[in-house]
Amino acid sequence: MGCVTSPSQSPEHAVIARDLRLTLGSGGSAVEILKGIDLSVPQGQTLALLGPSGSGKSSLMSVLSGLERASSGSLSVAGEDFAGMDEDALARARRGRIGVVLQAFHLLPTMTAIENVATPLELAGMREAHERAEAELAAVGLGHRLSHYPAQLSGGEQQRVAIARALAPRPSLVFADEPTGNLDAATGASIIDLLFARRAEAGATLLIITHDEGLARHCERVVTLADGKIASDSLA
Repeated sequence: MGCVTSPSQSPEHAVIARDLRLTLGSGGSAVEILKGIDLSVPQGQTLALLGPSGSGKSSLMSVLSGLERASSGSLSVAGEDFAGMDEDALARARRGRIGVVLQAFHLLPTMTAIENVATPLELAGMREAHERAEAELAAVGLGHRLSHYPAQLSGGEQQRVAIARALAPRPSLVFADEPTGNLDAATGASIIDLLFARRAEAGATLLIITHDEGLARHCERVVTLADGKIASDSLA
C-alpha cells in the first residue's frame, strides 16, 4: 500500500503508518483496537476513513493526529516521527502542522468566535493572531459574528468557527471526525462544501472520519476499516 520508504525520508507523504497497533488496558483486560494498520497518504490528498461504530476509525484518527500514542508500529506525520515521541513532544509537533475539526465543535463557551480562533494562535506565539482569526472567520462567512459567543450561534455557525480555528494556523494536514454528525442534512452539506473549499485553498491534506458513505464519496480515496484493520482501500 504505497511506497516502503523509511518514514523519516518521505516528504511527499503526509502520513506513513506501518504495522500500527493500539491496545488499551493491560493484562487480561487488554483490548486491541488497531491491529496492524499500513497506510500511506500523499500530501494534498482527500481521504475518507469509513466504517461503522467500533471499527477503529476514530482511534486511528487519534493516533494519526498525535492525540493518542500507538502501542507499536512506525508512524510519520507531516514529516515528524510520531512513534518516537512522548505526549509533550507530540503536542509540540501537532502545533501548526495539524488541524482538527470534531463533531461536537469543542468551542470554549466563555470566548467569542474571534477569541476561540485567535487564542490558540496567540498561545503558539503567532503575531497578529486577531487579524488572522478575523480573516479566517470572514472566509467561512462569519465576518459579522466575530463577537458572538457559541451559545449565540447555530450549530452550523459553531462548526464554521471550528473550521476557521483548525485552518487558521495554515496546517498541512487536517482531520475531521464526523464533522456533520450534529447537523441537519442541509447544514451538513454546506459545511462539507466549505471544508473542502477551504482545504483546497490551503493545499492541505484532508482526512475525514465518517460512517456516511455519501460523505466519503466526496473524497479522492476511501479507506474502509473493520475490526481494527483496513478492509478496503480504493480511489474514487
